[in-house]
Amino acid sequence: MLYAGIDEAGYGPLLGPLCGGLSVFEIEGSLDDEMPCLWRTLRTVLTRSRRDARGRISIDDSKKLKGAGAKAHPLTHLERGVLVFAASMHERNWLEQLDDAMLLDALDVEPPALPWYDTNTPLPVGRTTDPLRIDRARLNRTMDRTNTRCVHIGARAIDANAFNTRVEQAGSKATVNFELIVTLADACWRRAAGRSLLLVIDRQGGRTHYLDDLRVAWPEADRHILAESEKESRYRLAMAGRGPIEIRFAAQGDADHLPVALASMTAKYIRELLMIRLNRFFQGHLPELKPTAGYVEDGRRFLSDIEPIIESVGLERSSLVRSC
Repeated sequence: MLYAGIDEAGYGPLLGPLCGGLSVFEIEGSLDDEMPCLWRTLRTVLTRSRRDARGRISIDDSKKLKGAGAKAHPLTHLERGVLVFAASMHERNWLEQLDDAMLLDALDVEPPALPWYDTNTPLPVGRTTDPLRIDRARLNRTMDRTNTRCVHIGARAIDANAFNTRVEQAGSKATVNFELIVTLADACWRRAAGRSLLLVIDRQGGRTHYLDDLRVAWPEADRHILAESEKESRYRLAMAGRGPIEIRFAAQGDADHLPVALASMTAKYIRELLMIRLNRFFQGHLPELKPTAGYVEDGRRFLSDIEPIIESVGLERSSLVRSC
């Protein structure tokens, strides 16, 4: 069966994309079984901790892993986890050829067609390739030994212009966020190719009831409530031409389910790579410009600093700045 997770990054910033991430694992079992803890299954090579005496790969909520101390690049831990799992599905020399355009293509991400995203960044940015190759080999050996496979990592990016348009049409950014999740979920369900699929998603806004949302997303599917509680809301869906799927909206998805944690890291890493491109574009016009992560307070500072560029180049502010 398939065991998958979805999470997003960049819901609240003023600048840069809203990104969703997806990771999918093939494991032994069925939807009626208790799901294994993949941190435990792969414990010889993975850890939740940022620091590990055994040199294991950190997989956890992206908010806990960004930032690596004064001596290391802030993307070190995010990058290591995402690139090693992505590399596990490609040929051995994939890492040696890598830049962000190649990674985006491998993850099915279409960069926003805007001038500030029209550059490439060599990867990795936070470490060298050789340790990643060793990590990849260790991970593959452990997954082979435990009959576990990472079969897909994917992502989507919605930049300010598309975000603003859809918020205006839908009436709220929560709706836009949920539509992003549904897009990833539907792609995952289609890729399942008839196999049973457990899909775990972080709870949306503290809600416990999602049946109406699932009806809108898949109107042709039969939908059944398995449980709705403060901890987790579970649903089974069936639709002609697809295998069975169970969708869980979990209160601590990234803490309890490794596929959600890896999806969180993927979404955050892709957003950070796109922000590197955005900063590079504006620093090309103003070399002394301090880069931004795009969050509201510093985003306002950044906008004030680049106001002359916006006017001189004739950029559309609505394509750069989110409306909410």
